Amino acid sequence: MTSNYPRMARLRDAQTFRQHLDELGIELPFDEEVLSGEASPLAQPYKLPNGRLIGNRFCTSPMEGWDGTEDGKPSEHTTRRWKNFGRSGAKLIWGGEAVAVRHDGRANPSQLVINQGNLKALAKLRSVLVDEHKTHFGSGDDLYIGLQLTHSGRFCRPNEKTRLEPAILYHHPLVDKLFNLPEDYPTLTDGEIEALIADYIRASRQAQEIGFEFVDIKHCHGYLGHEFLSARSRPGKYGGSFENRTRFLREIVTGIRRDCPGLEIGVRLSAFDFPPFKEDDDGVARPIDWRDESGQYPFSFGGNPDEPTAIQLDEIFGFLDLLETLDVCMINITAGSPYYNPHLTRPAYFPPSDGYSPPEDPLVGVARQINLVARLKSYRPSMAIIGSAYSYLQEWLPHVAQYVIRTGMADFVGLGRMILAYPELPADVLAGKELDRKRFCRTFSDCTTAPRKGMISGCYPLDPYYKERPEAERLKQIKAELKS
Repeated sequence: MTSNYPRMARLRDAQTFRQHLDELGIELPFDEEVLSGEASPLAQPYKLPNGRLIGNRFCTSPMEGWDGTEDGKPSEHTTRRWKNFGRSGAKLIWGGEAVAVRHDGRANPSQLVINQGNLKALAKLRSVLVDEHKTHFGSGDDLYIGLQLTHSGRFCRPNEKTRLEPAILYHHPLVDKLFNLPEDYPTLTDGEIEALIADYIRASRQAQEIGFEFVDIKHCHGYLGHEFLSARSRPGKYGGSFENRTRFLREIVTGIRRDCPGLEIGVRLSAFDFPPFKEDDDGVARPIDWRDESGQYPFSFGGNPDEPTAIQLDEIFGFLDLLETLDVCMINITAGSPYYNPHLTRPAYFPPSDGYSPPEDPLVGVARQINLVARLKSYRPSMAIIGSAYSYLQEWLPHVAQYVIRTGMADFVGLGRMILAYPELPADVLAGKELDRKRFCRTFSDCTTAPRKGMISGCYPLDPYYKERPEAERLKQIKAELKS
């Protein structure tokens, strides 16, 4: 499956890039000249309300790791990736990767887990990152490192890579069907949720003990925290009203404030969601059409129930209002779910093996996220807001990123896949070096396809470390079979 849209590498000059944006009818502003050194908007420090200074405006975004040990400790592959985070030059490290608060919440059997037995290994992982950063940049004083805490909810695979062991809050008529979940599958009880809240608070205390300065209470991508936000059909105190659907977050934050004084809190949020997309017989991916008896689609947070592929800002604004009352000042914005509408989450030219050809030029998805983040920043200017979906921009990433930061559309530029392919990109941009075009992430999606097929995740096309591994040949064979 490939796209018919112009590839980013062909949009070589500003006139061509701008003309293509005009043809798409989207707003995606950029600076033609990228500045370096102290003059660069991307080099400016950011001061949090607690007085903590973050040295520049690049952020490494968290990703789900597939290369930990069976008991949830880092492997040499994990350590190498965290060293790359340190050498990237980014000063905000948003969790490195998703870390499960307990074994049964893992998205795969190789995901990291935070518990008493793993603390020494996780502490070493953090210190490796800091040491690498100091080696390349002299100091880590303005480096701000958090840990993303997660439970994977309906996408748990804690014991076998191919076997789902879901923990769900309610039955979703479309996602249940996509993943063959029976109608009588049990939902989490309120008591089980309360036990899980205690696990998040315990994990936060442990993260603080080993030196992390903040934790992210993950609410994105269809995982459990995100599912709470759309649990309108769930009865009881954790479903239905907005107050109930955010009780999980509020109770975790209250517990952290009680047990972990001084630990800051962030939230990575899928700010909007659409129904699952599926390719029709004509090969075009479209949202699955489903409505309840009232003609609405009620299962997406930040989505319009009357128009399922439209964003509803008032609900997102309400969530930011809640964070303000909870004194949570950092929010990392993403969208959708990589499991059922991946083109929203990470715009890409090439879909992963279990995905679909993008139903829109990926630049449309990039602009959707960047412009939404700008709306949220305008609504809550005092909050530190991190944006996503930049990797697809490739050569134009620094140009768009600089404009966004210079004009206050966001506070930080979050990079995920690009850091896997070209970890030194932030440092090279800030130093004014000529960028290495051969290392730009071209969104081949191998970093997703590989783990979907049970292999460790990495940039197989561009990173020699993965390119030379035996999995690389197996991955080529799998992709060739998919094309045939």
